[in-house]
Amino acid sequence: MRRIMGRWVAALAGIVMALGLVVMSVSPAQAAYRLQIHRIYYNSPGPDHGSNSSLNAEWVQLHNTSGSKISLKGWTVRDTAGHVFTFKGYTIKAHGYVKIHTGTGSGTQTDRYWDRSWYVWNNNGDTATLRDSHGNRIDRCSYNDPSELFSYKTC
Repeated sequence: MRRIMGRWVAALAGIVMALGLVVMSVSPAQAAYRLQIHRIYYNSPGPDHGSNSSLNAEWVQLHNTSGSKISLKGWTVRDTAGHVFTFKGYTIKAHGYVKIHTGTGSGTQTDRYWDRSWYVWNNNGDTATLRDSHGNRIDRCSYNDPSELFSYKTC
């Protein structure tokens, strides 16, 4: 009887472990890593005079590397100074990209707007951090270009 019970418990443990692996393969934490910071365009062309077109030439771009859409409601992008962009109701398409522009505009599937009146990304260095709706850090991208030879960082 003990031998039968031992085998049954071992078989049940194997089933539970297998089910746990199935659940883990589609968990939100793992799904979140499918979204990455792709590029930061931190130095818009021309002088920094604060016009909306200049502000919107500064952006951070996210990339969904998966074959599934991802709801970004409540997700944030922030810089080191504490400027925070929060996604309201937005879903990024499978394999899609979205740019978050610093200035104002009408949101589309590929472009969102921070609605700021001055620049966010420092020309000489900064860090973008992507967090999910639970505050978990999903990705981070830093740049440091005091010579200003480049205007963007591919992460």
